[in-house]
Amino acid sequence: MRQFLVAMKNRFLLISFIAVILLIIASGNQREVIKTDNINRTKSLEAIHIVSKYNAILDSNKPLYVSSLAEIEEQGPIGPITFTGTITGYGPDCEGCGGRVGCPPRQDVRDGNIYFNDATYGTIRIVATDPVIPCGTIVKISNFRFSSEPIIAIALDRGSAIKGLTMDLLFESEKVTAPIGRQYNISYEILRWGW
Repeated sequence: MRQFLVAMKNRFLLISFIAVILLIIASGNQREVIKTDNINRTKSLEAIHIVSKYNAILDSNKPLYVSSLAEIEEQGPIGPITFTGTITGYGPDCEGCGGRVGCPPRQDVRDGNIYFNDATYGTIRIVATDPVIPCGTIVKISNFRFSSEPIIAIALDRGSAIKGLTMDLLFESEKVTAPIGRQYNISYEILRWGW
């Protein structure tokens, strides 16, 4: 009976090892070898541990590319993320705008006051974002037509039309935003999640 149990245990370990190897090959994820002891601590067994794509990205400090608002909400607080979305422009004099941003400290943005002075990032632009992205989030915006240099901005406003992967960049007036229009395939990188 004991030999039967040992044989079954060895088959189970072999099948488990093969299954893990097949999962690694199929998923293309990183892997790392870890050493574990069996139950009676008489032998050591090398096992393959699959490292999730999120942990692999965080360990290397490379931003994780996400493609949905749900992934932004899930991964934003954990580490650096990037995504592709849409950008529009708005002015403090837009229809329905009151001249103050929606997030504390509710800065007055009339009279060309389109910048915020952040303790870490200095003087930066203001954007309106979906409420999933918290107030105080710092984002690097690039790949748009109106500037060859990336813009660093802070999420300090909301808007009824700003949903999902769209951000609305604040300009001096609504009139100035006409050439901006709606631009697609904009690259966003979250540098700081919230305050």
